Amino acid sequence: MAVDILSPEFAKGVREAARRARREALAGGHAVVYLDPCGCYVQELPDGRKFEVRFLPGMPAESQVERVRELPHSLE
Repeated sequence: MAVDILSPEFAKGVREAARRARREALAGGHAVVYLDPCGCYVQELPDGRKFEVRFLPGMPAESQVERVRELPHSLE
């Protein structure tokens, strides 16, 4: 069976899988980092707080993300 990765159905499935993975990670107590529609990296914490972040290449794994500012709760 061939899969058309350019089809709207495939794109919809990918978006839903990403949303599900985000929800499960947050529910499991893990922070999630993603690129927002404006092109900024956002770190979301399990408690609902969100921060704009930047990456620091070459730093140890636990120090690679630097919080720039806390985002208002109304932003998605």
